[in-house]
Formats: sequence, C-alpha cells, structure tokens
Amino acid sequence: MARFDLLIRGATVMPGDAPGFRGDVGVTGGRIADVAPRISTTDAGAIFDASGLMLCPGFIDMHAHSALEPFRDPRMIPKIAQGFTTEVINPDGLAPAPLSADRWRARRDYMLPLEGAGPKDWGWSTIAEYLEALEKVRPATTLVPSVAHSAVRERVMGGEARAPDRHELGLMGDEARKGFEAGARMLSFGLIYAPGLFAGTEELVALAAEAARVGAPVAVHVRNEAAGVLESVTEMIDVCRRSDAPLHVSHLKAIGDANLIRPLLALLDAAHADIDVTFDQYPYGAGSTIFGTILPPWSLDGGAEAIVARLNDPSQRRTIVRDIGRGIPGWENPYGTEGPEAFTIAEAGPPRGDDTGKTLQQIAVERGVDPLVAALDLLAETNLAVAAIDTYATEESVRTIFRHPLALVGSDGIFSARPHPRLYGTTARVLGRYAIRERIISVEEAVARLTARAADRLMLSDRGRVRRGLRADLILLDPRKFVDTATYDDPIRVPNGVHLVLVAGHPVWTIDGKAASGTGGVVREPLPVRVGGSG
Repeated sequence: MARFDLLIRGATVMPGDAPGFRGDVGVTGGRIADVAPRISTTDAGAIFDASGLMLCPGFIDMHAHSALEPFRDPRMIPKIAQGFTTEVINPDGLAPAPLSADRWRARRDYMLPLEGAGPKDWGWSTIAEYLEALEKVRPATTLVPSVAHSAVRERVMGGEARAPDRHELGLMGDEARKGFEAGARMLSFGLIYAPGLFAGTEELVALAAEAARVGAPVAVHVRNEAAGVLESVTEMIDVCRRSDAPLHVSHLKAIGDANLIRPLLALLDAAHADIDVTFDQYPYGAGSTIFGTILPPWSLDGGAEAIVARLNDPSQRRTIVRDIGRGIPGWENPYGTEGPEAFTIAEAGPPRGDDTGKTLQQIAVERGVDPLVAALDLLAETNLAVAAIDTYATEESVRTIFRHPLALVGSDGIFSARPHPRLYGTTARVLGRYAIRERIISVEEAVARLTARAADRLMLSDRGRVRRGLRADLILLDPRKFVDTATYDDPIRVPNGVHLVLVAGHPVWTIDGKAASGTGGVVREPLPVRVGGSG
C-alpha cells in the first residue's frame, strides 16, 4: 500500500494557529498523516503540485442555515465551493427538532424562508432522531447541531406568548439536556423569532444553565440589534454571568446607527474581563431573514396560522400598521427603523413567486398601494413564506466590527431562490478581500478565525488545524485569485481560485467545479458534563 492516499507538495501551509510556511502535507485514511517542510517520499496514490497555492484547514461556519438543505442536495455546493467544511446549524433558536407531532407543519411553514422545506415528511420528533435522519443523507459538510430554544419552547408550550410555569420550565430543561446528549455544541436563542421572543430573562438563565453543564456557548440573536442593541447585549451578558455559560453573540451589528458600534464593542470588551465572550459576523452591510420579523411581537402569538389570521382581519391589521408606524418600546421594528427602501425579496412562496428579486418599493408601485400594505399583503398571501434582504449598515461599519479580535465568522447563508451573496461569498470576502488584498487584518488572523479559533469554540479537537493526526479537512486555494464574486445583483457565483476542498480526505470540490457528497456527516458525540458545572 502507498504511504499516503494524497501528497500535497510545495504549498504555503497555513496551520490555523501559527504563521504560514512552505511545506508538504500527506493524507491517509481521512487524516493528516504528515506535515513537514519536505516529505521525501513519492509513495502516494496521488501527488498534487501546490506550488504558489495556499493550504488551509477547512473553514468553519459559526452560523449556518443548513438544517434541511442536505435533504434536497447533500453536496452543499455554495458552502463547500468557498471552503466551508464544518457548519453550526440550528441558530437563532430555530430548528426542525424537538418537535410535537401535531405542530410539525406549522414549524416547517414558519421556518420555510430560513431553512427550506426539507423532506416531504418529517419523520422525527426528538433531536437525536432528526440528527440520525440528517446523517443518512450524507452531507458534504460536517454539521454541528445546536439546541434551539424556540424549538424546545414550542415542544413544551406550543406558540403561546406567556411565561412557563415551573413544571414547563423543567420540561424545557430536560429537552435541552437531551439535545446536548445527542451531540449539540451550542444553545441558540433567537429573541426576535416566535416563540422564543416571548421568553423572559429568567427563562433564558434556566436554559443557559443546561449549556453551562457541558461548557457549551450560548449563541444568541439578541432582542434588538437597532437602538436597543446595548440593552439587549447587556441582558445576555447578565444571563451568562448568572448561568456560568460562555456567550457567543450571533451576527454582531448595530442597525441604523453607526454611533452605537464602538460602545457595543466596548461593552463586549468589558464583559470579556470576567466571562467567556465571542461573536460572529458576516462581512456585509445587509442581512437576510424571515420577512415576518417586520411584524410586532404581540402579533406572533400562536404560530403561523394565527399570524396570518391577524393579517387578514381588518381591525388587527390596522393595529399592526399603527404599531409599526409608532413603534413599541424595546422592539427592534425593522420596517420602522430601516424604511421600505431597505428591503429586497429574496424568495416569495406561491402565489407570489414573481416578486422574488423585487424591492418592496417596486412591488408597492406595481400594486398601487402603500409599501407597508404591500408588505402585509405579501406575507398574508404566501402564508408568511417570504425571505428578504435588508440593507442596514455602511461598509465602514462592517469593517469596524470586523477588526475586533473577538470576531469569528458566520455566513448566515440562506438557500433562497435569489440569495444574499454571503451564501456563496463569505470566506472569500473575509480572507480573499479583507485580509489578502486589503490587509484589514492579517492573513494568519483571518485563517485563525475561520479555522482553529472556531474549532476551539465548538470544542472540536479533531479539526481546525493542519496538524498530524487531525481530520484531513483542507482547502487548497490560489491567493492571487481567491476573492468573492457573488453580488446582490448576481449572487449565485462561487469564488475564484479554489483548487481543492477535502472533507476527511475525500474531495468534495475541485477546480473544475465538480462537487460530491460523502464524508461530512453530523457531530453526534456528547460533551462531557463539567465537574461542578451548573444544573
């Protein structure tokens, strides 16, 4: 037998936690078998001349909406074509499991704009059963599950806008614990999404204590990323201080007011003195999410069917319009904060599919109505099946956050008909544009954020570095060509310069655009309970 399955020669090796060097890497049996300035043997099944190319550990996406996409296409082309080999799924408190049998269609319909429909029938109820079904489709990337708070809450309480009683809170803790036993590495909160937005701080602390038992970070989409962002992040700092859980803020931003960014970063710096804090960011000044987040919180009580009924009730619709116009204390109010000109439809369900790619203002003109009326009509007619892109920040605001040393990378990529360019371009923008070309941060720092530091955050000791004995999750790229090509007008474009992506030694992407599913799978190994941990 050959000494190596694959020998990569003469690459600029970026280890993930150290400066780069010119060297060779041998891969055998899905693992990195050797790393050295020069490997003398030619005894290999294949030899790849990597002169002039950069070899990095496979990139890790800290915020991925890939929970159901593998059931449609396990090759995960938008992700593997930019070098993501590991993805954290079920962010924002939203997940396909745990699930009550009588609510799975309502869950599917609410999550549709973020995650797609998934298989025709969801034949699972527990997180463990869902992960088993996901693993069977053999996704190209490795999927790292989170326990999703909204899913847990809905399983126990339905979609009701109230606080849990003591028994219900105990059941929610049990569900969270089962999720960590099934392999989850994070607890996610989405405090703008139903029903998680109905939770009070005490509920968050109780659930965060379950994460603290195993040392898993609490990953949170905070209640308000606009004028109330400082108060919202402060709430989560308090939750993590009280529960002893690490804090990870999802897609850090300040919507509509750049003057909040420096106080926000200072707040995280101060918290970092006594709690474990990180955040992720996608390198764009526009977001993309469920369009229904423009609705006031009270109108989301009871789930999708109840929401649509309110939109179709003239009296309740007038109240919705009034509250969006006036605002509600503490509510982010995306439409009121950003205005109708900020929104472009990324995907609209039937019968409004033709509105995909249009701005909200354009739809309003075509229909001869006020933009807010157009928005509410769109949500009602599609049963909420609308995803939108919203512009909220300047490029300089994005770069100010990007320079911060606590930052990791999350694409927040959504598999829409007309997706946000971050689905295809995140890593190439971080490494290729911001680091290699513009030197906003060093190349070593960019690679560390995408690899070793992210792996450490997730307690994945088998990846994230080019090191002997670790998984051969690797990306080989041309630094002269690697850059994002996806744009808002033309988003479905893979980056230039990616020669080879390996997952556990298996090629899932090659320079000629060939993609394959196979050896990614799902993280199923539970974290050990910490000695003296919470709970």
